Amino acid sequence: MKQYMMKRFALTEKGAADMLKAILATTLSNIALMTPIWLLFAFTGDYLAGTAAGRWAYYLLFAAACLILIFIPNYWQYNATFFATYVESGKRRVSLAEKLRKLPLSFFGKKDLADLTNTIMADAETLEHASSHQIPQFYGSLISTVLICVGLFFYKWEMALAAVWPIPVAIFIVAASKKVQAHFIRRQSESKVRLNDAVQEFIETSRDLKSCNAEDAYLTELDGRIDDVEKKAIGAELGQAAFIVSAQLILKIGIGTVAVVGSAMLLRGRLNVMEFFSFLLVASRLYEPMSGNLINLGMLNLLTVPVERMNEIANHPAQTGTTDFHPAGYDIRFENVGFSYEEGKTVLRDVSFTAKQGQVTALVGPSGGGKTTVSRLAARFWDVSKGRIRVGGQDISRIDPETLLGVYSIVFQDVTLFNDTILENIRVGKKDATDEEVLAAARLANCDEFALKLPQGYATIIGENGSELSGGERQRISIARALLKDAPIVLLDEATASLDVENETKVQGALSRLLQNKTVLVIAHRMRTVEAADQIVVLVDGRVAEAGSPAELLENKDGMFRRMTRLQTASTQWSI
Repeated sequence: MKQYMMKRFALTEKGAADMLKAILATTLSNIALMTPIWLLFAFTGDYLAGTAAGRWAYYLLFAAACLILIFIPNYWQYNATFFATYVESGKRRVSLAEKLRKLPLSFFGKKDLADLTNTIMADAETLEHASSHQIPQFYGSLISTVLICVGLFFYKWEMALAAVWPIPVAIFIVAASKKVQAHFIRRQSESKVRLNDAVQEFIETSRDLKSCNAEDAYLTELDGRIDDVEKKAIGAELGQAAFIVSAQLILKIGIGTVAVVGSAMLLRGRLNVMEFFSFLLVASRLYEPMSGNLINLGMLNLLTVPVERMNEIANHPAQTGTTDFHPAGYDIRFENVGFSYEEGKTVLRDVSFTAKQGQVTALVGPSGGGKTTVSRLAARFWDVSKGRIRVGGQDISRIDPETLLGVYSIVFQDVTLFNDTILENIRVGKKDATDEEVLAAARLANCDEFALKLPQGYATIIGENGSELSGGERQRISIARALLKDAPIVLLDEATASLDVENETKVQGALSRLLQNKTVLVIAHRMRTVEAADQIVVLVDGRVAEAGSPAELLENKDGMFRRMTRLQTASTQWSI
């Protein structure tokens, strides 16, 4: 049962155990709520017999006992549902975030930010509310109702049948609608993700939209997505209400059935007035909570999509490996590596080369040739589809990703900064670095030029993703991070692309001084950037077209590198 709960509602083992306790507490609470009926039954019987006047103390004692019997399981139920739920919800969010941290980037390539954010925030919140208000209540009410109904069948099976028959029919109607409701909810969820994507995209591209006079057209499309979310929400509500209202209508018929069957048995002398009265009371007590329970069942049906989305993250294979990583040097060796982002779409084919320690290896070639993919595979952002990659002789697919990244400093083409000071943004490269170490790395990356002109210098808050800085300034902060980390392997993805010629020369000078005896893998489109590299690997259509020193490749008259160099040299003569 615990395993079922874990799978059905995306719970941890502790959360599933707490859920079972909550269900038991709810069951006992519902049974305790039936005790006032027996008090009313006893009082009515004594009143009709004329013996009630002398038994007030007995009734008061019975009433006090009922209150205690109701209070104890209700107190337990409150703690077992609400308190335990909020603890479990916190664990669920943290576990999802931790799992995302360990997933390969191939997973994120299939998801967008709005979708993942919706899963961690909205889906987790939906499940949290269901765990505290619906799941224990539904199962607890169902179990208590079954137990009460069994007791009724032992007492008067004809009356029990008249009272009970609407309950399984109503439950079946709602339960049978699970696939239909999941269809509506899935459509609603997809429309919300599309809207979130569009809103985020509009915010990020508003400058370009304004410059192209395309803002009105985009907003018209955005209005359409808002209308679509509204339509999908109405459809989901109607899809749920149609089944729940129909089931509740069936329950209403039950009171009539009890009245008709009870009247017939009363006329035949097979039932006395008190028994008839008691069955009417019990039936009303059964139907009222069951009517609300049908809504709970409908809500449980709606959990199918959120739980599927959370389980998709929780059950996705994580990148794992040993933390025992002691390489013999830091050469990076690609051995017949093949890779595909999606099945049937090959990106790399039999790529083999060695980036040696103490040397700069440059990856060049046309756009889409596989340069960035090679650098990402080298750091195990993805796992290869074929062949292997070794660092210091060790297969990186067997090394824990975080342990492996400890020996890498990486400067991406797209820089990510935080809404913090320049100093703290650089310190990301080495969290325990002193201010002096951070400032030294900043100077080597030529950050002084702009940082010292800001109101608070290096203590200036630079805005979300460095919005207060230019592209070149943001990239220099990223370079400073890599310099501060001072790892034995350095990956540079167009690290100087946003710098002007003067600053590019300064930064390259700083890099050349600090990259000694390191394994350096550089991605570049400008041949000037790699003219001093020790080795150049030319990638064309996912294959190594040629490899060698710049001088060797320039001697190849039919080579791709010589052709690219000639074209870029010619482009410097262009004028407007």
